[in-house]
Amino acid sequence: MNHPHEIRLDLDQGIDRKLLSTLRGRFMHINQGRLLRATEGLSTRQQQVLTLLPLLLHVNHPLLPGYISGNTPAGVCGFEPSAAQVAEAQRLARSFSTKPRENSSPRPIQGLFLIGSLGSLAQAEQSDMDFWVCHAADLQPEALQTLRCKCQLLEAWAASLGAEAHCFLIDTQAFAQGQRTGQLGSDDCGTTQHYLLLDEFYRTAIWLAGRIPVWWLVPVDQEGDYAGYTQALLGKRFIPEQETLDLGHLAQLPAQEFVGAGLWQLFKGIDSPHKSLLKLLLIEVYASEHATQPCLSLEYKAAVFANQTDLDALDPYVMMYRRIERYLLQRGQPARLELVRRSLYLKVNRKLSDKSRASGWQRRLMQRLTDEWGWGQRQLALLDSRPLWKVQQATLERRELVAELSGSYRFLSHFARVRNAASRADQRDLNVLGRRLRAAFERRAGKVEVINPGSVQDLAESLLTLAQEPDGKAPGSHRWALYRDNLSTYDMELASPLRHDRHLLPLLAWAHCNGVIDSSTRLAIQPGASDLAEPELSALLGCLRALISLPMPPASEVHLLQPSVADQILLLVNVALDPLPHHRDLDITLTTERTDSLSYGGVRENLVLTVDQVTVNTWSEVLVARYEGEHALARCLRDHLATPARANHRPGVRVHCFCQNRAQAIRQRIQEVFDTVQGLHQQGLPCRYLLQVAHYTHVLELLPGDASLTSLAGHDELLACLGQPRNRYSPLHLDPNALQGTDLALALKQGRPGCIQVFHRLLGGVVEVHVLDECNALWHHRLPVQDDAELPRELQRVLHPLLHGRNAVPDIHYVPL
Repeated sequence: MNHPHEIRLDLDQGIDRKLLSTLRGRFMHINQGRLLRATEGLSTRQQQVLTLLPLLLHVNHPLLPGYISGNTPAGVCGFEPSAAQVAEAQRLARSFSTKPRENSSPRPIQGLFLIGSLGSLAQAEQSDMDFWVCHAADLQPEALQTLRCKCQLLEAWAASLGAEAHCFLIDTQAFAQGQRTGQLGSDDCGTTQHYLLLDEFYRTAIWLAGRIPVWWLVPVDQEGDYAGYTQALLGKRFIPEQETLDLGHLAQLPAQEFVGAGLWQLFKGIDSPHKSLLKLLLIEVYASEHATQPCLSLEYKAAVFANQTDLDALDPYVMMYRRIERYLLQRGQPARLELVRRSLYLKVNRKLSDKSRASGWQRRLMQRLTDEWGWGQRQLALLDSRPLWKVQQATLERRELVAELSGSYRFLSHFARVRNAASRADQRDLNVLGRRLRAAFERRAGKVEVINPGSVQDLAESLLTLAQEPDGKAPGSHRWALYRDNLSTYDMELASPLRHDRHLLPLLAWAHCNGVIDSSTRLAIQPGASDLAEPELSALLGCLRALISLPMPPASEVHLLQPSVADQILLLVNVALDPLPHHRDLDITLTTERTDSLSYGGVRENLVLTVDQVTVNTWSEVLVARYEGEHALARCLRDHLATPARANHRPGVRVHCFCQNRAQAIRQRIQEVFDTVQGLHQQGLPCRYLLQVAHYTHVLELLPGDASLTSLAGHDELLACLGQPRNRYSPLHLDPNALQGTDLALALKQGRPGCIQVFHRLLGGVVEVHVLDECNALWHHRLPVQDDAELPRELQRVLHPLLHGRNAVPDIHYVPL
């Protein structure tokens, strides 16, 4: 059934010019209502920009903003300044006056429009003003550049008044043909979006001056024959050509644009998910209903033709919500719909729970919607307090947002694949975006989870209790927990922690990365069975702040196109542990025996009990790994060297230790070990490194881009390991404190390629022999020798099996020890 005041324009039956005038009047009526709404929401100075911009583009006056020269393109089609605009201009330049321009004078500015959220339900105090300055196609490059400079000066003038304004120059003829370059706004992902941008223009644009869009006058059922219909309107002079401009039609949206637009919104959604969610869902609706349902701008135009001109119903954000609502209800997805409703409410940000706020049209409209949704005061109060949300609420919201963004990514990937809708550039962007989503949201062992979805202003707590407590799920073990406020042991039994972890450093890293602990947070410590004290805790947090500056910068595309690798590494030794009390058998021999932190005292104890490694990688992820036990340091070394690195770059390692005894000596010793081994590894040549740690000897096999570890408990095991045959020379580097004072150390330090070296020492009828072959493999033997005269003959006999079968006998060097 047709609406009683619906306008139907049929070329075959003839078009009534009065109907065209009525139709134009309807669009202008809606336009005027939106302009008034936009103006109401602006400050006085923002209103001044909106009022004066048409006049400033219409004239060149040396005392008015934007002036470059009298030759700068100026003049808006059909525009004559109102008395209010002249009065505003005279406040800036008293001498300004205007007189009607001659009809023959050029007017290169065809139209001026305000596009975006202004005048809509989503308009906010911080909303910027995006202006489309539509100009004639025949402007020469020099004149166009001058006009661009004038617009830049006008943007700077608006900024001086506290108004963020952007002027985008639109060549109407080129735009209608799909030709444009650059970005037209903060919601535009470049040249890949044309029809979606045009859709947004037609449903949100507020006409300010100049010609009106001829698209207004083309019935929806004629959109497919848009060119023929507009040609008939103009050719038969139903409308004067000088009163309209043509930016093109929306008969069908190309599938390729959904992928590009979705990628852009997903990219923005990583940092501001609530803001992007509505547009992401609209893109999903458009893609799912592709070629079966019209876009929103055509729904809007059909409503105007049917004389449905209620401003609330035609509000761009209300129409967007209604379309998404219909789609999700049809699919039976109420949870997603509730998330969309929350996103719209947070976008509008009118805080309906606060009854003291002044009433306005946005508030009244939002109240009607929330009443319709059945929201009560408790729901409104929770959302209105979003900037003050803390850990629990932020975590719950994040989970839903991550699920939605991840689902959108999967939808876009599937759509691009099934519809063959992705260009090569889109496929590349999909790959980059997939990795960016993984970096931001993927949960995996060792990775610090970021819970703030970009909507909570501050998760910091003023007072926290950090406690080590028995782990109820693992009898005999402990966990670390963070509680709000200063709690006693009894209070903690009744309270739920903000977060807990088996180890301290992952918990501190999480609290820092999410801003739960900042420089103003006061921490009460319940150390439990640990050795943690306030100075150490303060130092640990300081190290994390130095390593991870907040907010963390997003990873670059260059890095996302490659696998993630470590960029910065922090090692923290003996966190919350003091090594000396844990070695009860250390005695006064410390004053006379070894003081090496890795083989300490007369009983040769290892003072490195634990190593916590914090890594920031090239995808801006933070990872925490922990090494414990006798081989903690050696395993940390191996894993560090075996981890892929950027070409010609291995991240530097910073070592810190804050335990109560010998912290500086431990730190310095571990730093020297890492610096030495990393220096060897960076040479890119196969070699070995021998490290003595207490009663264990560790042999690190260093290969280009890899490393392996062999840990040996006794002397015989070490000899067997070093004696493994090798097919090429492999240098062996000894840690300065390894095998101190032994013949083996003296021999190993003198390895040379291309020759056989025989090291021998005669001791009481027995000769100790160490042989290094030309590949630096070790052979060890003991020979009974009665006197020095027998030594050469016995050594030759020992070497005979080594030389058997060789075509050439290498040089042999005998080295007495």
